[in-house]
Amino acid sequence: MSDQPSSVQVKILDKEYQVNCPPSDQEALMKSARYLDENMREIKGRGNIHGGEKIAVMAALNITHDMLKKNRLINETRHVTSQQVKGLEEKIELALATSRQLEI
Repeated sequence: MSDQPSSVQVKILDKEYQVNCPPSDQEALMKSARYLDENMREIKGRGNIHGGEKIAVMAALNITHDMLKKNRLINETRHVTSQQVKGLEEKIELALATSRQLEI
């Protein structure tokens, strides 16, 4: 199967855009476009921001903020998990050392 980019049409705020994308990424592109469209429609629906460019910038800021917040949570969770694994490793080492001493 060829992974050569092909043109995909996405619709955001009732405007159509042609985007070149490898076939393997087309589903993710479509989901991304739907997500962006929903965010932009939500911002537009609030009525306090006008103009497509301003709406797009606000949507980009909101999405970026959410992404950074989730990345921070992932990193914090990774750190906590790492500490828990280290604690378990220490307990295992202690149990093995105790077991070895009992065998001697």
